[in-house]
Amino acid sequence: MTNQRPSPHFLPAADVLSGETADVYFDRARTILAAEHLDPVVTMEIFARGDGILCGAEEAIAYLREIFAEANGHATPIVESLHDGDRITAKEVVLRIQARYSAFGLYETALLGILASGSGWATAARRIVDAADPIPVIGFGARHVHPSVADQMDYASVVGGCIGASTPAGARLAGLAPTGTMPHALVLIFGDTVRAAEAFDRHIDPDVPRVVLVDTFKDEAEESLRVADALGDHLWGVRLDTPSERGRVTPELVKEVRARLDQAGHPDVKIVVSGGIDVDRIGVFKDAGAPVDSFAVGSYISKASPIDFTGDLKEIDGRPVAKRGRIPGRTENLRLERIDLQR
Repeated sequence: MTNQRPSPHFLPAADVLSGETADVYFDRARTILAAEHLDPVVTMEIFARGDGILCGAEEAIAYLREIFAEANGHATPIVESLHDGDRITAKEVVLRIQARYSAFGLYETALLGILASGSGWATAARRIVDAADPIPVIGFGARHVHPSVADQMDYASVVGGCIGASTPAGARLAGLAPTGTMPHALVLIFGDTVRAAEAFDRHIDPDVPRVVLVDTFKDEAEESLRVADALGDHLWGVRLDTPSERGRVTPELVKEVRARLDQAGHPDVKIVVSGGIDVDRIGVFKDAGAPVDSFAVGSYISKASPIDFTGDLKEIDGRPVAKRGRIPGRTENLRLERIDLQR
């Protein structure tokens, strides 16, 4: 079932619309067909090569709206699609386009790439969200990808089930406010965790939860108590991000921090765990009964392999066609929804 969230507003990129990011053979095909005066109405179907969570469909539709708005004088295009958040299976058609080939053929590379990357990220997010359930997961992977795709990656992590994303651009696409605490740099510059936390509390909008890093200078349990005493009811939680050089965050550390906070009268302070979190590490925390309130996950999502998608022409001027190994004609998928291209 499609996740219910506000419709994202994707802005098609100029270099994609110009064809600069397309495989060059699509541009050469366009040149040849134009010279030969060949421009049939075709039906293209795009299908997934593996199971997963679909993401990228809404962005692909945004591009198709822009592309077809410029295709004056062409036959009225018809687009049918699944939606971001839908579970998909291998070989399932997720997008069908019927239009003059010259109107959209150049953009096959972009459409496939958008779906491949987005679905790979969303599927990885879903795997780790399922592993952590019922503990929520925050997407924190922007530092591991090129900034030009950080917003799509963060958006995909929410499509996959994360409750938040770290970049304003990515969170905005998902209809959320960005999620984040403070960097170690801020704590280092202040020279004291409590001073940094108090400055954060003074200057950052009260609607932003106060979650303080407690692994920079002192023992995590000690710093958690100092921060909790200083901020009182303003403190939402502490984040444990102990580096690998110090043994990383362990279930035993989480249990100690929880026990010491409770004993000191701070039972409502939450514990966020980050730092190289993957499905296996989440299993370690859960098996040990560590009282983690949320996980912040970065590279497990951002480094996910794309899910391959393929685009096939299945009709030319209404005549069923297919390359060898494929069945000519449309592939039935009753889940496809007719898209309004005028929005």
